[in-house]
Amino acid sequence: MSKKSALILAAGEGRRMKTSKPKVLAEVLFKPMIDWVTDAVQAGGVDEICVVTGHCHEELENHLGGKFKIAVQNELLGTGHAVMQAKEFIKANSPGNILIINGDAPLIDAKTISTAFEYHESHKNAVTIISAKIDNPFGYGRIIRNKDKCLKRIVEENDATNAEKMINEVNSGAYWFNCSVLLDALEGIVEMHDKKGQAEYYLTDAIEVILAKNLNAVAYEAGNPDAVLSANDRVQLQLLNEIARKKVMREHLLAGVSIPCPDGVMISPSVKIGNETEILPGTILKGNTVIGENCVIGPNSLIEDSIIEDGVTLNNVQCFSSTVKKNASVGPFARIRPDCVIGEGVKAGNFVEFKNATIGDRTSVSHLTYIGDADFGSEVNVGCGCATVNYNGKEKNRTRVDDHAFIGCSTYLVAPVRVGKNAYTAAGSVITEDVPENSLAIARARQSVKKDWIIKKKPYKWQK
Repeated sequence: MSKKSALILAAGEGRRMKTSKPKVLAEVLFKPMIDWVTDAVQAGGVDEICVVTGHCHEELENHLGGKFKIAVQNELLGTGHAVMQAKEFIKANSPGNILIINGDAPLIDAKTISTAFEYHESHKNAVTIISAKIDNPFGYGRIIRNKDKCLKRIVEENDATNAEKMINEVNSGAYWFNCSVLLDALEGIVEMHDKKGQAEYYLTDAIEVILAKNLNAVAYEAGNPDAVLSANDRVQLQLLNEIARKKVMREHLLAGVSIPCPDGVMISPSVKIGNETEILPGTILKGNTVIGENCVIGPNSLIEDSIIEDGVTLNNVQCFSSTVKKNASVGPFARIRPDCVIGEGVKAGNFVEFKNATIGDRTSVSHLTYIGDADFGSEVNVGCGCATVNYNGKEKNRTRVDDHAFIGCSTYLVAPVRVGKNAYTAAGSVITEDVPENSLAIARARQSVKKDWIIKKKPYKWQK
């Protein structure tokens, strides 16, 4: 096969999105639209990618992180003009074929890209337009075919007759071009622009130029009708989110994941979930999260960029950039902040918060406790209302609690401090010194009772 490259048009301002960011950074399932497109293009076997940026191009370029070549469209004068800004990239990849695709079409898939290319190359086409038939073609360019079903032209919504508006095969905005043919067609676009007195340079005019030269220009109908969908405003963006949400959930359901009620469930496309795991309503799974088998996640849980091993239960839990090991149970109303490792069989109850902490296997942290910047061993019992005091105003220090220790209710561990193996702390203690193993630490004032103090201090009528 010949060399494949891609040019992604991503210069849109997003005025109808009511955003100051580049439009292509608007998210579908928490993933910017441009990332959906670049991932699909790369998975479709494309060798090199150039992104045409425009509005707030520095922000978009920072997001792309130097992974792709960049061309800047300083004046937004249409799709044809955007392609012209990347002439040097097209020349560098000639001879060969180039995919022109919009950066706001997140539902395009690798299979559509690769099968359209195979058709394009096998038929030696000058250009192959990826089209699709959709239920509501309003706003899209219509594919006009002749009696032999061959491509005749593409007509935009504003230029279409009533009969043409009834056609439901539309232009996706994605094309496979022969690079040499495209470079010649760009010259033709300029001539048509000047001749027609148009305000912008339209890439669709390239199709007219190519057809006029009797070269092969073909509309290839994609099997995925969603491939043509894009978003120009928040209403369309919400529709894309819903389509993508259902598609991702369906894939997980078919793979053996249980989602008994999909209300409020949102799963990023990069999330992996094991068989027989149950996802309950209101659960959001983001980023590169990996969830094992036989877990129960939710209701109302948020898991981001975390590893959840087999048999874990997370009930009303927020978990970020952490690992929860096998058969642990956390929640309800618990929070796991970044850089935590929650060990096997750990039980953490309501209103418990972990931060940058390692919790050993089978440790119990039942309720109302904060453990931050700490290393707890295995089979430790932590009572109600405890906290690691990890910040002294200048620096953060770590707390260490060894295996089988017992931390009494309302104990405060002032870091840096270590509680040894099998050691106990008495309820209500403020521990500021290390506790040797097998010891009991009591760090509280001795109770003193002053009889009749209230009567003497503040007598009440009923006491008389």
